[in-house]
Amino acid sequence: MVPRKHPRVQECWVSTRVVTPEGVRPAAVVVEDGVIVAVLDTAPAGTRVHDWGDDALLPGLVDPHVHINEPGRTEWEGFETATRAAAAGGFTTVVDMPLNCLPETTTVASLEIKRAAAAGKCWVDWAAWGGAVDGNQEHILPLARAGVLGYKCFLVYPGCDGFTSIDAENLERALPAIAESGLPLLVHAELQGPIDAACARLHGADWRKYATYLASRPDEAELDAIAFLIGLCRKYRFKLHIVHLATALALPMLREAKAEGLPITVETCPHYLHLSAEEIADGATEFKCAPPVRSAANREGLWEGLREGVIDLVATDHSPCPPEMKKFGGRFDEAWGGIASLSTALSVMWTEAEARGFSLTDIARWMSAAPATLAGLESKVGAIAMGRHANFVRFAPQSARFIEKNCLHYRHKVSPYLGKNLRGVVKTTVLRGVPAYLDGKFAEGAAGREYAEIT
Repeated sequence: MVPRKHPRVQECWVSTRVVTPEGVRPAAVVVEDGVIVAVLDTAPAGTRVHDWGDDALLPGLVDPHVHINEPGRTEWEGFETATRAAAAGGFTTVVDMPLNCLPETTTVASLEIKRAAAAGKCWVDWAAWGGAVDGNQEHILPLARAGVLGYKCFLVYPGCDGFTSIDAENLERALPAIAESGLPLLVHAELQGPIDAACARLHGADWRKYATYLASRPDEAELDAIAFLIGLCRKYRFKLHIVHLATALALPMLREAKAEGLPITVETCPHYLHLSAEEIADGATEFKCAPPVRSAANREGLWEGLREGVIDLVATDHSPCPPEMKKFGGRFDEAWGGIASLSTALSVMWTEAEARGFSLTDIARWMSAAPATLAGLESKVGAIAMGRHANFVRFAPQSARFIEKNCLHYRHKVSPYLGKNLRGVVKTTVLRGVPAYLDGKFAEGAAGREYAEIT
């Protein structure tokens, strides 16, 4: 265990590669009471110095798309295991999705139950999204006042019966309140119609084959949903966020919508940027997610979307389940769809980003600054800058990493990345000036808090 101590009045983190909003440079980051008070060329006299040498000093990563599943499905994950995995992966902030817990976070009462479940269990800071489901329109504004950072909805069956998908009529009933709140609406953008039509054409197909599953969730399901959402955004002028974009074919319409000035942001995920359909074996249900991992050519299109800025950020969509629910070696239509990656996401992203000529500044923008802005936390986290929380990651970008089960700190050691050689190792994660994770060991006691409690 790492001894947890309150920082002295002033401490200083030094590196030859401090990743600031202006670029990477040698710097000394001065911290007082858990907050960055200066970013200087050299450490001031009298401060306690933590010298990270040539290892990069990144801002703490922010993951706005995490399924913690507690309360109610803690056997799937939970605040303790999810936030430990986050700390080991360089994340200092996670935002929990509202659908896999029981009760679902669709009312203030259910939010309070979640808060009670999280108390004293978190190794990193957290916040909650609320849910927008059929019939909960009257709860939208109370949830905002109670501290959710925005809302999540599904246009297709989400996999859990208690969190309903929302139809067009109910969504339009909710949108005036969502727009009034000023908070973003995060949408799983697939429509059921194209999926049903595709599945009808697959009668008698072998569902052990990944090609069958891929054909069952066609690009059109995403494209039709995104076109529908752009129209609603134009009408109601709410903040629209497209989660886990998997098809690069949507980029032209998203580019045009952004050029029009519509308040739209877009995320994709490490698995869409690293994996490809061509490499997924039949029966390899550990790769199942929705929307599905598409072709290698599509993957490169998503990278171009990041390069251009049409895609704003990268989130994990950490969605674990008990191993038996993945139906290993079995049918894709019977397996749970979700990939857990909190402990590996930074290495996955850096491996792919570096190979394409991107920098650590890009990683910090995609995985810290832009997610913090989406969540409305940019005044507190997301950058190495004066006034932000002293949330840091010590990252060795040139170190090799072979992914084994002991690298996965979430509850169930299931991952499509097992056996892969990646680049970049998280050595230390600092939360508000105090190490939460250091050289493979966790802090003595969980000090993570909900952002609603942090001034």
